[in-house]
Amino acid sequence: MLDNSILFTVFLIFTGAAILATVGLFARQPLLSTYIILGFLVGPMGIGLIKDANLIADLSHIGIIFLLFLLGIDLYPQKLLLLIRQTTVITVSSTLVFGILGYVIATIFGLAPWDCLLVGLATTFSSTIVSLKLLPTTVLHHRHTGEVIISILLLQDFLAIASLLFLHGLSVQGTSWQQAGWLIGSLPLLFFGGLAGERWVLRPLFARFDQIGEYVFLLTLGWCLGIGQLAHSLGLPYEIGAAAYIADNLRPLRDFFLVMFFFAIGAGLSVTGLGTIWLGAVVLAVAVVVIKPLVFSVLFKTAGEPDSLASEAGVRLGQMSEFSLLLVAVAVNAKAITSAGATLVQLATIITFVISSVVVVLRYPTPIALSAGLRRD
Repeated sequence: MLDNSILFTVFLIFTGAAILATVGLFARQPLLSTYIILGFLVGPMGIGLIKDANLIADLSHIGIIFLLFLLGIDLYPQKLLLLIRQTTVITVSSTLVFGILGYVIATIFGLAPWDCLLVGLATTFSSTIVSLKLLPTTVLHHRHTGEVIISILLLQDFLAIASLLFLHGLSVQGTSWQQAGWLIGSLPLLFFGGLAGERWVLRPLFARFDQIGEYVFLLTLGWCLGIGQLAHSLGLPYEIGAAAYIADNLRPLRDFFLVMFFFAIGAGLSVTGLGTIWLGAVVLAVAVVVIKPLVFSVLFKTAGEPDSLASEAGVRLGQMSEFSLLLVAVAVNAKAITSAGATLVQLATIITFVISSVVVVLRYPTPIALSAGLRRD
């Protein structure tokens, strides 16, 4: 059937994205929003051209794996070590504030205590994908801004990975303390093993054959998928294995999977039970896009950053995260969150993606700015 065909799905995603993106540009809307809207329109909860929930979930996983892998180019550990020391206080303070914010809002709308904890945790993360996609990479003036933002996101990603590991352990039936210890110990094993492979395998191969673009492309993809599969074999989620390594010349591929990722977000949104939880999701989303920039701005200023950097960095971090969506997806598998709690996080995250991307695109330099004066790459 057409709705189960990968070819038909790819056709819908990219032909539909091209059409809707054209409409969005004429309406002066950022492209990220059009991808989410397209996914919802043609997904199971829209007109139903794509009905296979497993296919949508697979698309989302593929998109996240490659996006985290490809966005890893912006995470330079050597350059960030000093900044991480400075931003640890900011990250810890903001995590406490946003966690309490999410917990309180979830409590007000009647969610169970464990749901409230997970909603609070999901609220603490900002989107690595949205923030880095909208951050110019070749503008010298924004270099320090980018490093500060990336250092915050990196620390948040560590917290997200630890949370995913915990919930992933819960989702495995009969998980013992020994198995839980293995999951925790597998992460440094994967990390240092990957670093060793990158140092003594990838670098020599790139150095010798870097003029053969096709080989570099295949080697990079093979490394990404290999690390992801190794993570899965060790009992870790695929996405954790994809988060650490990258080659610099595959930005078109990044954009390809960015479309798939945001399409899958829209297509995977369930409206079941939405009538009882939509107001809570809207309140949470509005609170995030208003309060997060303010809190980050105050914390950055307290840390001695200039007012202009503090304000811009706060706005760029003013959304929830793809890790928020991963968190509730793993929590659902572990039966650690109700459908109401999961739907609240999903809808609130999508709303923050849309609002935050619109605000950033209209106010600050980005690669996809609608104004020529703000367009930077």
